[in-house]
Amino acid sequence: MVLGAAIAVVAAGVQAQSKPVAYPAKGQSAQQQSKDDGECYSWAKQQTGIDPAVVAQAPPQQQAQGGQRVQGAARGAAGGAVVGAIAGDAGKGAAAGAAVGTMAGGSRNRQERRNVQAANEQNAASQQQAMGSYYQAWKACMGGKGYTVQ
Repeated sequence: MVLGAAIAVVAAGVQAQSKPVAYPAKGQSAQQQSKDDGECYSWAKQQTGIDPAVVAQAPPQQQAQGGQRVQGAARGAAGGAVVGAIAGDAGKGAAAGAAVGTMAGGSRNRQERRNVQAANEQNAASQQQAMGSYYQAWKACMGGKGYTVQ
């Protein structure tokens, strides 16, 4: 639940980094503006080493795997059955082991979700920083060509 909210916040941050708007302050035609935009795209890409098309195709957000509780219960039950058999009651040992295994699996699941959330946030911040650098160069180029950029 918390992971979903964090991903939504991170995704909103990446979406907020949209392309600035260039106004043709010197009366440039739409055709000229398109040409200038293409030239500035290439120049900014060369200057920064960042290609917005590649950044936009970055891998999707990671998601935590499930099943740790079930796996923990199975491992705990197996171990508990062995210990219980030694003590004379494999069934009670298996039940106790399953309970402990379920708790351990839940703990592993929470840790994995935290790790995935941190990785997703770091990836989104990296993408946003890269796009900020690219757009700074793009704005400089368009400004040099007589556009007001916001």
